[in-house]
Amino acid sequence: MGDWITGTIIAMGYTGVLLLTLLETVFWPLPSELILPLAGYLASHHEMTLVGVIIAGTAGSVLGALLLYAIGRKLGEERLKSFADHYGRWLTFSRDDIDRASAWFDRHGGAAVLLCRMIPGIRALISIPAGINRMSLPKFLAYTTLGSAAWTTLLVCIGYVLGSNFEQVGTYIDPLTKAVFAAIVVVYLWRVMRHKGVSGRDP
Repeated sequence: MGDWITGTIIAMGYTGVLLLTLLETVFWPLPSELILPLAGYLASHHEMTLVGVIIAGTAGSVLGALLLYAIGRKLGEERLKSFADHYGRWLTFSRDDIDRASAWFDRHGGAAVLLCRMIPGIRALISIPAGINRMSLPKFLAYTTLGSAAWTTLLVCIGYVLGSNFEQVGTYIDPLTKAVFAAIVVVYLWRVMRHKGVSGRDP
């Protein structure tokens, strides 16, 4: 996966960073923890600028969050729950997951949008209840941009600072990345098999 991400960034530059971070926002097995440090490493070798990579990464993350926000706002809670009943098995989410995300948003509001943008695994999820609850778009954009910029800057700077040592670090990171990705696949398959539809029955 690391080689594919690197090749995409080298071939497409800032556009590649933007598209990859957009994709990882809506497709959780693609990790920003790998994309952004690699982009920072390339910036340290003058393939791209540090500021440019941070802007592209932040923009992609915000665009992905906006897509999920729009889905939540357009469909609403009940239609999303109905969608989860029919297709949630393959997306590994259920109406209970929607209820939990909405409850979290109700308790924490804008602070949840800001902080969750910096928490792996739930960075994108918070955008859906924000849309369902019709959080004002300017407020959502402000919190999302701040959180995404902070997370992006941290990871890009890690890759940039490592610089010439990144390849040595990559010797250890790559096997770990493969192990993590394999674990993600296993968890996905486990959730697919255990997923329950309406009234606790398999659809």
